[in-house]
Amino acid sequence: MKKACGWLILSVFVASTFAIEAGAQQDEAVELAKKLANPIASLISVPMQYNYDEYGGRNDGASVSRLNIQPVIPISLNADWNLITRTIVPLLDQRDFPLDAMNESGLGDITASQFFSPKAPTARGWIWGVGPVEYLPTATDKYLGADKWGLGPTAVVLKQRGPWTVGMLVNHIWSVAGDDDRPDINATFLQPFVSYITKTRTTFGINTESTYDWKNEAWSVPVIAQVAQMFKVGPQICQLTVGAKYWAESPDDGPDGWGLRVQLTFLFPK
Repeated sequence: MKKACGWLILSVFVASTFAIEAGAQQDEAVELAKKLANPIASLISVPMQYNYDEYGGRNDGASVSRLNIQPVIPISLNADWNLITRTIVPLLDQRDFPLDAMNESGLGDITASQFFSPKAPTARGWIWGVGPVEYLPTATDKYLGADKWGLGPTAVVLKQRGPWTVGMLVNHIWSVAGDDDRPDINATFLQPFVSYITKTRTTFGINTESTYDWKNEAWSVPVIAQVAQMFKVGPQICQLTVGAKYWAESPDDGPDGWGLRVQLTFLFPK
């Protein structure tokens, strides 16, 4: 009887240990998902974001496939501050435009941002970062980029409470050099976002990536609803995101109707 009781106690202890470890691992995974919902988290990640959009107006029937490679690299400056670098490298495939010269594939213009951000949130729980944004004329064809150098400020502010993340990322870019025959850049970018993370590491989110072109007085406003799931392939932690995009506002000959977004993010936690 004593022997049976001993085995029972040992079994309960082992089962409890595994349950605690499994719960701790789940909590760590949820915290990792929360970091991904924070654009300036101290987490190395490499999102590979595919977007498909169809065009209207005089470009009716045309489409653009865009693969954005977006490495995020945090750099610790001291005990209180991080520098978060976010770079967007676009690969474009433009098809069925009426102007045949526009039907090109290749590298587009790169956008690079650097955020100086406190390591600790404010007393009220706000997370924030500010810094410069640069627009680089790296396009391999004139119809894939603006052929302008651009510069401006960028900022992000957000709050995370429980499973919720709510925030806003903004920037403004002016062209400062480049081909004088090409239109100048004077654009404001606004990205309000909200997301909810479940205990199973599933993230539901909605945001807009709105741009106002001050030169042409035109809005581009895609509304994006998406769901993301974290998983592992061997030791590699990943997150797969699938989203639907609707162009609530765009220039007459710009993107129109519904679009698609699929993103695979590779995570490299410390």
